[in-house]
Amino acid sequence: MIKKYKRGYTQGVFDMFHVGHLNLINNAKAQCDYLVVGVNVDDLVKKYKSKKPVIDETIIAQTLDKKAQLDLVGFDAIFIGDDWKGSARWSETEVELKKYGVDVVYLPRTEGISSTNLRVVKDERISE
Repeated sequence: MIKKYKRGYTQGVFDMFHVGHLNLINNAKAQCDYLVVGVNVDDLVKKYKSKKPVIDETIIAQTLDKKAQLDLVGFDAIFIGDDWKGSARWSETEVELKKYGVDVVYLPRTEGISSTNLRVVKDERISE
């Protein structure tokens, strides 16, 4: 029987998030009531791995308002999965951001992979 912890912690680079990272997080969460995930800053990664992370910077997004994110971050393109193309929210976002010279770029979705599907698989594994 696996010991159930109240509060767990794991930490990693996660700049090229893959199924191994997902499995680590899911397995850790299955063993605790509350899981905190630390993401290593670039300087730390450069120091102990001698590698430059793929993602240059991460932020905590506290709004879906992309104009607010533009004001905070400053960008000339925003990337989103093409499954959102044509939705009311993203059509409005395109119009709003065009005023500031920002392109909305829709990238191909990876077929058969979604957070919802991964949660279902995780939940099924945990209930077994």
